[in-house]
Amino acid sequence: MRKYYLDNVRWVTVVIVVIYHVLYMYNAEGILGGFGKITDLSVQYYDIFQYLVYPWFMPVLFIAAGMSSRYYLDGHTDREFIRSRTRKLLVPSTIGLFAFQFVQGYVSLSLSNAFAELAAAGVPKPVIFLIMIASGSGVLWFVHLLWFYSLILVFLRRIEKGRLLELGVRTPVWMLVLFCFPVWGAGQVFNTPIVSVYRVAFYCIFFLIGYYVLSNDEVMERLKQHAWIWIMTGIALCIAFSVRYFILGGGMNYADVPVNRSALYAADAYFGALAMLVGMARFGDFRTAFTSWMSSRSFGLYMFHYLGISSAALMIARPGILPAPAVYIVSLAAGFIFGYGLYAVISRIPFYRWAVLGIKEEKNV
Repeated sequence: MRKYYLDNVRWVTVVIVVIYHVLYMYNAEGILGGFGKITDLSVQYYDIFQYLVYPWFMPVLFIAAGMSSRYYLDGHTDREFIRSRTRKLLVPSTIGLFAFQFVQGYVSLSLSNAFAELAAAGVPKPVIFLIMIASGSGVLWFVHLLWFYSLILVFLRRIEKGRLLELGVRTPVWMLVLFCFPVWGAGQVFNTPIVSVYRVAFYCIFFLIGYYVLSNDEVMERLKQHAWIWIMTGIALCIAFSVRYFILGGGMNYADVPVNRSALYAADAYFGALAMLVGMARFGDFRTAFTSWMSSRSFGLYMFHYLGISSAALMIARPGILPAPAVYIVSLAAGFIFGYGLYAVISRIPFYRWAVLGIKEEKNV
């Protein structure tokens, strides 16, 4: 039986990611990667939204991916799993870069004036081209890591031979609370020094918890019995994190050291993700025409929304064509229009649907 709450977790979280990226693009905290502040406000109080959601929204997507991997592997072989994940994840994040996502690289480098700076520094044009291609990765970091974790999972399955799943189904609630400590420990190691989103061990543990523990219906039923406790705990930690680092900390960089190595960050990420998952399992396990439509297009929205937001920043915010409030509105609209629009177009083009979105090519009979 399909678990509709997982579908709803995905599309709701991706919508949150779109809103987050609009605020991130014009953040006033000096967090690099976006365009930067465009208002005259001394403090952009609405930027607190970034602090409220950033620690947990990607962990919950990795948990959902781990759970989905369990359900897929229940009916398929390891070979079929790797073949499927390679097509859906590795192909779009490698071949897709050269087929389409280089456009994101061009927009990102143009937005930061990197083309002129690299040329002035004497960087050869072929090297600048490769930098542009690499810069097109953008949101693909999630896809990179997810493919790598799929390989790790197959390796682990061959070693543990189902014993960990047997332990996972018996996981008591008190142990689920204690999982916060290994989550914090994982956050201290295997973090890339420049591109801070590649937190290999941190996100991997969420993926494995999703596969070995939370994919068991017995565990989810135990969690749903106390859904409001998990929800309120997650909300409380989101607020505590935001107060500590946005209000009291004066807008500290939530995406890098020392904040993203802190115990509060780990607790917010773990319990915030559980709050979303358990809350949706308890109250959002349903399907309507709207949720079905959103769910079927959530991957496309994730893949293309940032191109819309960054293009709006380049063409509208940078030349100062519109006032700041209008820029925010246009950028948000562009995120959804590009996300849904490009998915609708590219998913119908032979080769591109495979190269950019990992959609299996249909054989002509």
